[in-house]
Amino acid sequence: MSSAPAPAAPAARVQEHISRTFDRHLGQVRRFVRQVSISGEDRGIGEMADLVAARLREIGARAEVIATARHPVVYGEIDAGAPRTLLLYGMYDVQPVVGERWSVSDPFGAELVEGHPQGPSIVARGVYNSKGPLACFLNVLESIREVEGRLPLNVRFMIEGEEELGSPSLPAFVTARRASLAADAGYFPGFEQDATGNAVLRLGCKGELFFELVCRGGAWGGPTRRAVHGSTAVWYASPPVRLAQAIASMFSLDQRTVTVEGFRDGAEPPGAEDEGLLAALAGRFDPRTQLETDEVRRFTHDLWGVDLLRKYVYEPSLNVDGIVSGHPGEGTKTILPHEARAKMDVRFVPRMRADRVVRRLRDHLDRHGLGDIELRVDHAFPWSKVSVTEAPVRAMVETCRELGFEPEIWPLQASSAPFYLLTDELGMPFVTGGLGHGARAHSADEYATVAGMELYERGAAIFLYRLREILG
Repeated sequence: MSSAPAPAAPAARVQEHISRTFDRHLGQVRRFVRQVSISGEDRGIGEMADLVAARLREIGARAEVIATARHPVVYGEIDAGAPRTLLLYGMYDVQPVVGERWSVSDPFGAELVEGHPQGPSIVARGVYNSKGPLACFLNVLESIREVEGRLPLNVRFMIEGEEELGSPSLPAFVTARRASLAADAGYFPGFEQDATGNAVLRLGCKGELFFELVCRGGAWGGPTRRAVHGSTAVWYASPPVRLAQAIASMFSLDQRTVTVEGFRDGAEPPGAEDEGLLAALAGRFDPRTQLETDEVRRFTHDLWGVDLLRKYVYEPSLNVDGIVSGHPGEGTKTILPHEARAKMDVRFVPRMRADRVVRRLRDHLDRHGLGDIELRVDHAFPWSKVSVTEAPVRAMVETCRELGFEPEIWPLQASSAPFYLLTDELGMPFVTGGLGHGARAHSADEYATVAGMELYERGAAIFLYRLREILG
């Protein structure tokens, strides 16, 4: 006599439900990315915040849109009567699309491209970074409630509209709402499989300093109030040239070295745990895949293996994001500009401090006779990091393994986010990411694969139940 099959575990039942209803879930992703929400241009921000809050209410959360000094934060809460709580940190803002050449007719059209090289994909601004993952995670919470009746954890939501601006209003929000943000763990959703299918898990991020250098004509030379005719360059010095010289003085000619004295002050080398992670990564990381993904022909440094990875993870960077001066349009207009500006960023590693970096940059300019060049700090926030032994990290590792993926574990990601607010201010461990594939963040033809989004949702369901078990 055959016995009846054992009932499926909650995560398995939820996964089956996700697969059956994924067309509806994909519609929710497209709903999010079709709403313009460019924080740097103040476009669609209020509408997007309202949409996020409405979606939270749809899945059973109490939600409110809370004003800040600039863009609102969407706060929400689902009380499942559980002993443990997860704080979901997310972002609803995206980068501009001006000047980019997209293969689709509308970067906010959320077009399904069947013939995409990575398989059927949604091509749109924000579908990868990071409204797509946010929408998918909310789909998962909705599915759990539909299948199981209640969530395995209480969930609180802190979803901001200024991440692409450096999160300037979020620290004050966290300070004011500390009690309502308390949780046992934090999570930031993302699609973190690379183009070959490798699952990637990062344990933190570098800090960020974003600043502007401004050079104007003055006592040193150059026009002081307006551009003048280009023919006068034989007489007058050029602010754009002076700014270019200032930037060039910060780098070696081959761009392998930042030449700002004391730039790395305080930088901490990797400890034993991280050296072990780097050694394990070296056996799996394929530099060629990274070059192909970024459409770059070679690395700056002739390094390989652990040395290449250590450089990426534990070396601070100085970068020029853009230079603006003079005639911006098409056609000929010969002028000598009176002003030039450069937007720059620093990604700094554990134990470095933004205020020290600013002092080193200012001292460098002054020592090179460039004291007239103004250095304006836009924003800065510190690095953040967790151990591989923390509960949410262990839950994510086990999730990947259950679905057949052994994750590559990186000690840090070279990009930056305000995760320090979770670790340092709110005192909780966190994890980022998940399965699924997308790419081209901050670039034309940003995309996420349809199959990857479904895989992400299946993994997120497992993650929530695993996290409950580990937290106890």
